[in-house]
Amino acid sequence: LGKGSQQLEQEERARGFSLPIPKAAAGTAVSASEDAERARFAYNNQEISRHKFVVRGRGCVHGRCISPDTCHCEPGWGGVDCSSGCDSDHWGPHCSNRCQCQNEALCNPITGACVCADGYKGWRCEELCDPGTYGKGCQFKCQCYNGATCDHKTGECHCAPGYTGVFCEEHCPPGSHGAQCELRCPCQNGGVCHHITGECSCPPGWMGFVCAQPCPSGTFGMNCSQDCPCHNGGQCDHVTGKCLCTAGYMGDRCQEECPIGTYGFQCTQKCDCQNGAKCYHINGACMCDPGFKGIRCQERMCPEGLYGLKCHKKCPCNINNTLSCHPLSGECTCKAGSAGLYCNDTCPPGSYGEGCQLTCLCQNGADCGSVTGKCTCAPGYMGDDCSITCGARTYGANCSSVCNCKNDGACSPVDGLCLCKEGWQGVDCSIPCPSGTWGLNCNQTCYCNNGAACNPVDGFCLCSPGWQGEYCDQACPDGTYGLNCSEHCDCSHADGCDAVTGYCCCLAGWTGIHCDNVCAQGRWGPNCSISCNCENGGSCSPEDGTCECAPGYRGPMCQRMCASGRYGKNCAEVCQCTNNGTCNPIDGTCQCFPGWIGKDCSQTCPAGFWGPDCFHTCNCHNGAMCNPYDGECRCTAGWTGLYCTQRCPAAFYGRNCANVCQCQNGADCDHITGQCTCRTGFTGKQCEQSVFHFRTLVEIIDVVLLAIQLERGLL
Repeated sequence: LGKGSQQLEQEERARGFSLPIPKAAAGTAVSASEDAERARFAYNNQEISRHKFVVRGRGCVHGRCISPDTCHCEPGWGGVDCSSGCDSDHWGPHCSNRCQCQNEALCNPITGACVCADGYKGWRCEELCDPGTYGKGCQFKCQCYNGATCDHKTGECHCAPGYTGVFCEEHCPPGSHGAQCELRCPCQNGGVCHHITGECSCPPGWMGFVCAQPCPSGTFGMNCSQDCPCHNGGQCDHVTGKCLCTAGYMGDRCQEECPIGTYGFQCTQKCDCQNGAKCYHINGACMCDPGFKGIRCQERMCPEGLYGLKCHKKCPCNINNTLSCHPLSGECTCKAGSAGLYCNDTCPPGSYGEGCQLTCLCQNGADCGSVTGKCTCAPGYMGDDCSITCGARTYGANCSSVCNCKNDGACSPVDGLCLCKEGWQGVDCSIPCPSGTWGLNCNQTCYCNNGAACNPVDGFCLCSPGWQGEYCDQACPDGTYGLNCSEHCDCSHADGCDAVTGYCCCLAGWTGIHCDNVCAQGRWGPNCSISCNCENGGSCSPEDGTCECAPGYRGPMCQRMCASGRYGKNCAEVCQCTNNGTCNPIDGTCQCFPGWIGKDCSQTCPAGFWGPDCFHTCNCHNGAMCNPYDGECRCTAGWTGLYCTQRCPAAFYGRNCANVCQCQNGADCDHITGQCTCRTGFTGKQCEQSVFHFRTLVEIIDVVLLAIQLERGLL
């Protein structure tokens, strides 16, 4: 048995279970019945060891044990001990069901329900979102416009041809069209293409698929639909329809010939014909009057001084005053400044030049030269036509003399005589009107009051500040002040303002230039001239000095704190503190008694903390609780000491180590429960019995098993 017992003990130790064999039994003979008992013991020991493994092991983490080494897992869990979550393709108890979800949907490991990815719906997430919806659960409405489609997952808009923008709300930018606005418009000459098809809309004057062709001759405008209105061979601009005339014509529609004396393109050429001949409006060819010839009609038919069909008559004109004698009629053409049938007279007044056909432009009695029409101005005037009066500071012939008038006095442009302005007098206007007079020649009397000044020019009264009226006899109305009462009192809290200076007369409790500042803290009354007597941060009424106490104080001068149990403004609030907590008289916050916390001190300190605000951490050990007030440790059974770190002294156990151990024969006493741990050879609740009187080994083994089970807590 010695060898067998050693082997048995080694096997049990290998299983984590040690069975001590009494030394007194080693080497003794074993009967057949004892072999049977040993076999039974070994079997029972294996059962105990196996069940002990189940208890000490992890067990069924997410399930329940239905038989030894067999777990029934909860839905969503699998594995031998139900500690492994189902993979993404399985669900249910033991992950035995295969997920049916499609399109990257997630499968609930417990129920198998599909959680669809963005853009899908249906029991198995097999369907796309309905048109017009997208995203998680297809619950978002697409924001796309103009026939665009949206991505069923992200809601991103896919624009129809011709549109762009985040929501396809914009047409393609000018110059592009089609899908994603990627096609370049082919239109020329300012043509605009359709944002969808790219079809060109041509501007006025152009046509063709890409607007490259101008309107055909004779048409213009939008779609070349208008007919040109030009006459006499004129061409019109294909865009505007404006006529471009041929040589010899002018006007909006080229309906007019060039004026006499001009010809050619746009009638810009001057005719070069002489002796009264006219030129052809198209090419400028001269058309000579009878009696003249040559390209420019510059040659006479008769010699100079003769006229008639046979050139046999002598011209009757005054040679000195005559330009020419007509070769057929003998009519005299006088030089400039001469007139009469035979050019013997000078031009009549008001005319000058050849044939005295030109009208003199001289004004203001000026003389006009009969040949050139040059004006000789009368005194006081100047200019080519003598229309300009001499300047304010000049006078006389050609305005060559300088005026001596002062103070803006006017000077006669003819003789320089000074015409004084109102308020001035004297030969040169240098003497002002005497006080109390005004006007021209200072012959008017002033009637102004209250220190007002009289304008020497027009007699208008210039009122002193604070007065108004025609004669400055009316005080400024309430709310106004200053010069002409034109300023408005800018006072917020005042009894009006000074009519002269505008200074605000502030009401009690107000100060500042505009009486818009409340009295500073600690001041009150008119112009804030009185000091407040309020204590403890109280403020006084700026009007009457009445104290308005700060929260937590009361009394006429705020000299008293709120009574116990009250706080706040006017001590009107009732304190809510409990458990001997004190109340702040200002805001009512509670200062809790040690061991308590919370807004109203109704909560004891959490486990492990003590003292004011539960600030201190308990230092108690071995499961002891600490007093929330002073942190004193309340030891659990079997422990003692300031921090419950010391076991009960030998022979004592239990709470406060108050119980006396009853163990005998040198047995150890558990300091917590008082249970006796017997020495070898003894048994019993108090180890009072000896084991050596047992009759058989079987009884010894049963006793040992019982002791082990008691030690391990199995019984």
